[in-house]
Amino acid sequence: MKKLTIGSRDSRLAMIQTHWVRDQLLAFYPDLEIEIKEVKTQGDKILDVALSKIGDKALFTKELENELLAGTIDLAVHSMKDLPTRLPEGLAICVTSCREDVRDVACFSNHAKARGVSKLAEAKVIATSSLRRIAQLKAKYPKAEFVDIRGNLQTRFKKLHDEANAIDAVILAAAGIHRLGEKELIDEYLDPAEILPAVGQGALAVEIDASRQDLAEFLRTPLNDEVTEKIVAAERSYLRTLEGGCQVPIGIYSNLDSVIARSDSDAAIPQMKLSVKAFVSNLDGSKKLEDSFTCPLEEAEDKAIELAKKFIEQGAKEILASS
Repeated sequence: MKKLTIGSRDSRLAMIQTHWVRDQLLAFYPDLEIEIKEVKTQGDKILDVALSKIGDKALFTKELENELLAGTIDLAVHSMKDLPTRLPEGLAICVTSCREDVRDVACFSNHAKARGVSKLAEAKVIATSSLRRIAQLKAKYPKAEFVDIRGNLQTRFKKLHDEANAIDAVILAAAGIHRLGEKELIDEYLDPAEILPAVGQGALAVEIDASRQDLAEFLRTPLNDEVTEKIVAAERSYLRTLEGGCQVPIGIYSNLDSVIARSDSDAAIPQMKLSVKAFVSNLDGSKKLEDSFTCPLEEAEDKAIELAKKFIEQGAKEILASS
């Protein structure tokens, strides 16, 4: 490879994520020439409608995928949580990056802080565009009012601090704020075992033309994290089995532990064990299915599919349809 064109959304966060991919590639392939093509997606253009009401599962990815199919870019960089589990024919994920913090966080408005709000339980009005967050937070804080908020992080913080909007807190992904280098904006980290993250949250995906195996191998060496890849594959298989999109009340939290197993020779062999907790809910959290499992990492994808099928038998699709 002598030259690559990377496709990216044009938001500040998307560009930071794409520049990370570019920098990793250049560190490994110093003679490589890289061009970045900025693309505005439907989700970036439509900011006055709630994500759940637009009705397209590929709100932040379709335009980039069209560029891949047209051959105008070689690879597209996505936030994994934005990427539907069913990709257009001919495209594939070839890289799953190392994972950032998977937690959701709360950021409080200046006027709420002035009023003495210091934790989310004290917030009267909470802003989020995620049905997953609303479903879980409504069940935990039934007296709070929830309002939709759209736009890039800078826009959301501007809305947050505008007293006319009367917003006490906005809920965001820790990963994005961390990548922006603005951790000081975070007032509270939410327990991921209570407020379960989105599928793939915190990881980046690199998508390419599935027929370009040479490109896949070229990219995987400097970019792919095999452990994260297995964990995210399990999470995405769970979501795919439920036939859920990015804008439904489905969450999953995967926690990796290293354990010591004994072989027949009694030698200590390190293995990885994954603990997974998942839920499906209607919008107000009044109807909810929740379960968990622990297994060796290598078995996680099969176990995640089993859990999704169990939820379906218990009425998951009817619950999601009512959201």
